[in-house]
Amino acid sequence: MGWMRRALARAYADLNHRRTQEWKSRAVETQAAWRQRLLREAASTEFGQEHGFDRIRMASAFAERIPRRDYEALKPWVDRMVQGAPSVLWPGRPLYYAKTSGTTSGTKYIPISRESMPYHIRSAREALLEYIHHSGNARFTEGKMIFLQGSPEMYPTEGVLTGRLSGIVAHHVPSYLQKNRLPSWETNCIDDWETKVDAIVRETKGQDMRLISGIPPWVQMYFERLLDATGKQTVREVFPHFSLFVTGGVAYEPYRATMERLIGGPIDKVETYPASEGFIAYDDSSGAPGLQLLTDHGIYFEFVPADKVFEPDAPRLGLEEVELGVNYAVVMSTNAGLWAYEIGDTVEFVSLHPFRIVVSGRTKHFISAFGEHVIGSEVEAALQAACAHSGARVLEFTVAPQVAPAEGLPYHEWFVAFDQLPSDPALFNRVLDETLQAKNTYYQDLIQGGILRQAVVRSLGREAFNDYMRSQGKLGGQNKLPRLSNDRRIVDALKY
Repeated sequence: MGWMRRALARAYADLNHRRTQEWKSRAVETQAAWRQRLLREAASTEFGQEHGFDRIRMASAFAERIPRRDYEALKPWVDRMVQGAPSVLWPGRPLYYAKTSGTTSGTKYIPISRESMPYHIRSAREALLEYIHHSGNARFTEGKMIFLQGSPEMYPTEGVLTGRLSGIVAHHVPSYLQKNRLPSWETNCIDDWETKVDAIVRETKGQDMRLISGIPPWVQMYFERLLDATGKQTVREVFPHFSLFVTGGVAYEPYRATMERLIGGPIDKVETYPASEGFIAYDDSSGAPGLQLLTDHGIYFEFVPADKVFEPDAPRLGLEEVELGVNYAVVMSTNAGLWAYEIGDTVEFVSLHPFRIVVSGRTKHFISAFGEHVIGSEVEAALQAACAHSGARVLEFTVAPQVAPAEGLPYHEWFVAFDQLPSDPALFNRVLDETLQAKNTYYQDLIQGGILRQAVVRSLGREAFNDYMRSQGKLGGQNKLPRLSNDRRIVDALKY
């Protein structure tokens, strides 16, 4: 039966690949078609009538009539939906609300419609099928798979089921995968993350695990507890057939060295870029850099140059207008009723044929206390270079400005939990700072102009960041630690 399952998976993967090539090759035309389709389907909604959807024909009119909005600005419409009003942003009522945490608005309710839900599933499926097509490896379909995710339990909000995105998606895992899927429903419903991880270890340690999926820091915790429970040195000793790691949510590179130490060597990896608002991109396993932007998956994309994102009249560019090597804020309009929605992420295009992106940071997560505007991709590159030169491995980190030190010039302060300390801390610090200067000329000018001094690195205990996330009630699941802050709220709460 195993060979038959593999053969069917490969045949299906080849068919899927031919289909993906169609929309990849016509991305600009496909996006224009999605724009008009979304407008047409939502023209009779409250939002559509207010914004004259039936009179919009061109991308320029779309940008003129529909202002960019973040969640706080869209909240009045969402609140009416949550209170039970139909056809506010999208026809009818949502199928689900994905519940997330907002920075200023408290709990956020992101609508998922009957039309958008299939694209969340399709995108994840395509990513795995593209991996099978390019690698030829379908053996993971014969063993067990684990998805480290939030609880699948949901509750009604005025009749609409509400929960975490990962928990919602758990209800839509195809039946042919259910018997191979772990952890059990009961374990997945455990709220306390540490209790849940220990239960997952008990359920999986004797199984033939072949695919493991989750956000890197929480998979790392699972691996460490698995090795403690089994007495083994590497995950491959516990799971000899483990061959594919599916990840997303945060950049993988800062975790690579530690993950490979735990696993026992390199592992095939599929990176994804899912969000409650829609599935944005995935690694299509072609070997090309970056992630494939999903242009035929229920989303119309616009891109705002990141250095103009806080300007009300900033240009909104379509795919045909974007350039390589420029940071853009992502603006999405979706078939769940989010219109010109600022998701808060910034991306950079690394290919235009086809359109491939890397996530470069967050519009609200940066350091510009001195005008430098340092972003996530820059600090991650600096950290990777410092680790490569010093043999260090990092578990987690965050960076904040020190504007008023007790003595000397201000500086950027890095708080790092090491898996392995650098062989030469001074070299680590120097490479870190020099790489950041090379990546960000504004930061370089501040250093060379005597406005800032070289970054200061604080080494923390292994559990420092877990302790912080636990104190905030955000340990595990889909929660992510901000890598950059313009204030010291996070670092002042760290125990060091």
